[in-house]
Amino acid sequence: MISMDSYLNAYVDRRMKYIVEEYDLSTRNDLGEFTTRLEALEREIPRLKTFEAESADRLTALEARARALKGRI
Repeated sequence: MISMDSYLNAYVDRRMKYIVEEYDLSTRNDLGEFTTRLEALEREIPRLKTFEAESADRLTALEARARALKGRI
């Protein structure tokens, strides 16, 4: 007679792909690329901060122009 542990182990082995997909589990491949992806994101932070500051300055200038145009009408 097959033991419960053996039965459950065999079941999990057969269904592992579906379990990983259903519960959105990470695989070794996912984790292997994690540090590379994290480093790429960290390199983007200074550029994004610069973009944010420049965008805020441009928006302030556009708002000032819009107020000036409204004052002329």
